[in-house]
Amino acid sequence: MRWSLLLCSLVSFYNVAAVPDPVADALNAPAQIGEARFTYYLWDVYDATLYSPQGQWKNQPPYALNLTYLRDLKGEKIAQRSIDEIKKQGFDDAEKLAIWRQKMTQIFPDVHEDDELLGIAVSAQTTRFYHNGNLIGTVDDSEFTRWFFAIWLSENTSEPEFRQKLLSGVEQ
Repeated sequence: MRWSLLLCSLVSFYNVAAVPDPVADALNAPAQIGEARFTYYLWDVYDATLYSPQGQWKNQPPYALNLTYLRDLKGEKIAQRSIDEIKKQGFDDAEKLAIWRQKMTQIFPDVHEDDELLGIAVSAQTTRFYHNGNLIGTVDDSEFTRWFFAIWLSENTSEPEFRQKLLSGVEQ
């Protein structure tokens, strides 16, 4: 009995410890839903982990997506790639895309191997971004929140297998 109680305590501690601090602060009882590795041609780019309250996906905020980079990338390229992917989703308001690109370029730093960029949809209106656990910017725009996370989570994503791994809890 004591061993099973100790084992349960250790498992609970491990699950709580695995959640990044900003996620634990922003989500009620956060838990991992799934994870996936994004590879572009032959290059591993980042590992992604999706979190939500109680690990339940409801397709509405709050939720968090953590990207752990496996290579060095310029923040400006990350912002541009995000815009390209939002366009692929069907969003075509050129004025808003330019505003969003500018905001992301200001927010996203250059990343190096093992750096983490974390996006938290804290509400339908607000997205917060963290770099290695430190708040680096906030975007208060419901359309941005919806379209930004659609890059990975929409049924229309350019990477449906990646999405499936994030949402189903299937490891790569």
